[in-house]
Amino acid sequence: MNREELVEQLFGGQQPVAHSSASPLDVVYTDDVAKYDYNPEKAKELLSKAGYSLKGGKMVNKEGKALEFDLMTTAGNKTRELVQQVLQSQWKKVGITANIKNQTARVFFGETLPNGDHNGLAMFAWASSPESNPKYMVHSVNIPSEANGKSGGNYSGYNNPVMDKLTVQIETELDAEKRAELFAEVQKIYADDLPVLPLYFRSNSYVMPKWLKGVQPTGHQFASTNWVENWTSKK
Repeated sequence: MNREELVEQLFGGQQPVAHSSASPLDVVYTDDVAKYDYNPEKAKELLSKAGYSLKGGKMVNKEGKALEFDLMTTAGNKTRELVQQVLQSQWKKVGITANIKNQTARVFFGETLPNGDHNGLAMFAWASSPESNPKYMVHSVNIPSEANGKSGGNYSGYNNPVMDKLTVQIETELDAEKRAELFAEVQKIYADDLPVLPLYFRSNSYVMPKWLKGVQPTGHQFASTNWVENWTSKK
């Protein structure tokens, strides 16, 4: 995936490429993680090692079966549908076919993701606050199951005992320096294991009247109205 091209083409470069689970704006962010640059030749090399070869513009295995999969997301979400089209086009250049197959949000999040009923890739987003523990997304206890009523958010079924231990430690560690170390380790493992393929950190737009002063968008999901006492109006 050429994520740099994707964010430039669709968002004017205003949404940074994601390399791990923490945003560069977060106090616990670390840049010391594995990064995967766009390299179609490397992709072809890896596919060749996996037994695929390019024939007639398509990647096929030794039995002649083409490499293709479904790429699913929520129907009607225009941004996600545009992202799908860009990714589909990029993969096509190396002979990979991605079939776009979308569902309503109710079915996608209520049935397909919790039950793992998708043939290929499922695209969605997580929202989190600063210094937010990613336990909900990566701890094995949060893999949707009958035991938790299919309520977990670890849709990829990721299971790593080390990650489990780190995310539990974060919950009880109060020392800021030690917490930062735990978060850094989580980000490194996340980038190495790739339980999901991160695309970018979403940016939200703000539209405000010119007469309203003192509004400071938080940059995250905390509401700007928390500091409404700083707002002034001048007409």
